[in-house]
Amino acid sequence: MGISEALKDPTAPSEVTVNGSSHVNRGIYQTIKRPLDAVGAIIGITIMIPLFTIIAILIKLEDPKGNIFFSQTRVGKNGREFQMYKFRSMVTDAEKQITKLSKHNEIEGHMFKMKNDPRVTCIGRVIRKMSLDELPQLWNVVKGDMSLVGPRPPLPCEVKNYTAYHRQRLQVTPGCTGLWQVSGRNRLNFEQMVELDLRYIRRQSFKLDAIIMLKTVKEIFASNDAY
Repeated sequence: MGISEALKDPTAPSEVTVNGSSHVNRGIYQTIKRPLDAVGAIIGITIMIPLFTIIAILIKLEDPKGNIFFSQTRVGKNGREFQMYKFRSMVTDAEKQITKLSKHNEIEGHMFKMKNDPRVTCIGRVIRKMSLDELPQLWNVVKGDMSLVGPRPPLPCEVKNYTAYHRQRLQVTPGCTGLWQVSGRNRLNFEQMVELDLRYIRRQSFKLDAIIMLKTVKEIFASNDAY
């Protein structure tokens, strides 16, 4: 299956179902996916140690008193909460400012995104543009909190407003990247993101994961949708 099929008409309703004929393939996929994720994440961390070091130094140079890493509670598979890691790309009191900035939300639905967010630091704008702030999530993959490919892990406050339909996206382990990230990302609204996630859950395969990973690399260097 090509990725174009998975992305076709993200606004069309998509229930998560698995046909009986695909149970065997799905079982093999789910069994092998976790060890492949762990090995891939370990290799990625090892290769990118020099990049990690450069980013850490730049963050410290801009704000010597601030932390290099930022952790935030997210909701994973079956509603289990975990701490997701990122390189800090915002000012240290960013979470406290979210209430007064909520009226500037530029995405419809239970998410907050603001293109010219005043909380983002100078270094933060650079690493967010290329999604480099997400690299520490490879450690979440090693721990088993996340997968390399899967739905975006939501915030607890977002999940509180989910309908039963939206909660279907919590049936699988969330990912560092997914259909939403390579299909328009912040140009899509919340409902479109949910539909893409449900389509991914329904059509999961090694081939689709590989295509999404390749498109993610392309998006890092060519996309204007990350902010």
